[in-house]
Amino acid sequence: MWDYLRLEVKRTLRDGRFVLGTIAMPVMMYLLFTNIGSTDGSWRTASMVGMAAYGALGAALNTAGGVAEDRAIGWLRQLRITPMTPRQGVLGRALTGAVTVLPAVLAVMLAGALVNGVRMDAWKWPAIAVLLWLGSLPFTMLGLGNGYRLTSQALGGVNMLCYLGLAVLGGLWFPVALFPQWLQQISSFTPTNRFAQLGTAVADGHAPSVAALVVLTGWLLAFGSYAVVSYRRSARTI
Repeated sequence: MWDYLRLEVKRTLRDGRFVLGTIAMPVMMYLLFTNIGSTDGSWRTASMVGMAAYGALGAALNTAGGVAEDRAIGWLRQLRITPMTPRQGVLGRALTGAVTVLPAVLAVMLAGALVNGVRMDAWKWPAIAVLLWLGSLPFTMLGLGNGYRLTSQALGGVNMLCYLGLAVLGGLWFPVALFPQWLQQISSFTPTNRFAQLGTAVADGHAPSVAALVVLTGWLLAFGSYAVVSYRRSARTI
C-alpha cells in the first residue's frame, strides 16, 4: 500500500493542472483579494485561512480525477488482482489526497507571511496548517465517492460544482457576515464553513468550537459512506 501511495503522490504532484488549479490559483486569489481596497491586517489573516481552506478543498476533490482516470484505463481492475485489499486501495487513495492537500495549504500561508506580512504567534502557524490538513478529510472522501461513481465526462462538471458551490456558500471567498441572514444560517451547516473555522479560531487565539467539530464529523461520516458505497458499486461495473 505504501508503494502505491508513493506512486500516486508523485503522479499527482507532477500534474501541471493540479499545481495550477489547487496551489497557484488560491495564492493568486488571496493576493488579489487582500491587496485591493482595504489592507486591514485582520482581513488579510482571515482571508489567508479562507484561501488556504479553498486550496485544500480543491486538492482533496482533485483525488476524484485520478480515480476516474484509473477506472477508464483499467488500472483499478489491475489493482483488484494484486495482494492489496480493497480497503488498502481506498486508504491509499485517501492518504494520497491527504498528502497533496499540504502544498496547497502551505503555499497560501507562505504568501500571507512573506508577501502580505501576516503576523501571528509562532505556535499558530503549524496549528492552523495541521487543522486544515486533518479537516480536509471529508472533502477527500467526497472526491473519492465522485471518482468511483461518475464517468470522466460527468466528473468535471460535478467536481467543479462541488468546488465552487461549497467554497462560496461556506464563506471561503467572502466573509459570511456579508450574506443575508437566511444564507448565513445555511452556511453554518456546510462543511466548508466549519472547516475554515478550524483555522480562524486558532488565528483568533482559541480552540475550535464543539459545533464545528460536530458538523465536520457528521459530514465525514456522510461523505465516507458515499465513498464506500461508490467503491462497491464500481467493483460491480469494472
